[in-house]
This record gives sequence, C-alpha cells and structure tokens, in this order.
Amino acid sequence: MNEQEIKEQVKEAFSILMNAAKPEKGSLIVLGCSTSEICGKRIGSGSSEEAAKALLSALLPLVNEAGLDLAVQGCEHINRSLCCSRATMKKYGLQQVWVKPWLHAGGACVTEAYARIPDAVMVESLNGQATLGIDVGDTLIGMHLHCVAVPVHSPLRHIGEANLVMAFSRPKYVGGPRAQYDNVPVGSDAHVQRKVTE
Repeated sequence: MNEQEIKEQVKEAFSILMNAAKPEKGSLIVLGCSTSEICGKRIGSGSSEEAAKALLSALLPLVNEAGLDLAVQGCEHINRSLCCSRATMKKYGLQQVWVKPWLHAGGACVTEAYARIPDAVMVESLNGQATLGIDVGDTLIGMHLHCVAVPVHSPLRHIGEANLVMAFSRPKYVGGPRAQYDNVPVGSDAHVQRKVTE
C-alpha cells in the first residue's frame, strides 16, 4: 500500500464527484470505506489504520473547503451506524446511538473519523438525506442517499485495490405528459440525453 498514492487518488475522486454533482454548500456527503479492500484483502479481514489515516488526511480538508457536512459509515457489526459532528446530527435531526467504533467493530475508517471529526458522535442513520456518496470497497452506502441517486461514471475506478463507486442525488421528476423541466442536474442521464439531442 502506497499512502501517497491513496491520498492522490482520493483527491482525484473528490474532484470528479464535485465536478459531476456541483453541490451546494452545506450538502451532506457520506463515505463508506473498507481499508481491507484498499490493501487488497477481503472486506472485514484486514483493517488498516494507515490506509484510514491516508484517506481521511486527504478527504477531510477537501470536504471542509467545499463547505460540506461529512458522515462516515461503520460496518455491520455496529449496524452501519455513522460518525459525524454533533452539529451535523442536530442540523439533520439524526438519532444518536451509543457506541465507540474501533478496528474490529466499525472498522479503521470510521474509527479514524471518530478521532478526527470535532465533537464527533455516532448516529443510527442519515434517513436518506445524503446527496453525495463515496463508496470505497463495496461497503454499500445506498441506504443513506436521497432519491434519486445518479451514478458518477468516473475514469478513476479504484482507491488502492478497492473498487470506487460514487453518486450524487437529484430531485425526482414528477408530472405527466404536460410537465416541463428546467435546470436538469449536470451529470444525470437526462442531461446527457439532452446534450445528444440538442
């Protein structure tokens, strides 16, 4: 595992997501991460504090600079509860739970987040309020994303050895044959289709 390479990949992934989503300040981003997968091992079999430190040391300054709120998902051994700041918990009306993540219950990434995020708390769920998502290592974060999730087709496919999947959310289209739409979200399939037909 090359820690500098992980940092550069995280920076590139974040840039790709921001360019696709163009989020408003104050948007909620969720991170799911298997450091085992980053290191080329099966998820849950080899948590790496070093990989977690590398990833979050690159990601946290970018999130703060963009004015986003971050939540980091833990593993199923803590029911996929998430770490965020107390301010984020209150802003989104989230339910606090009582658990302290560690390497073998939660995982390395959420444990590192718990140590780094100011006034960190653990919450049960995001209630589908996240509008941006980064999944490193197939940890399954879809339950936290607001409908409708739009996949980001990134040329960067991995962080370390782990699969990288990113998404952002757009409002649902509603209406019937007379409905019209403007401000189609950049990066959505509808946006791509409109560009093709223009």
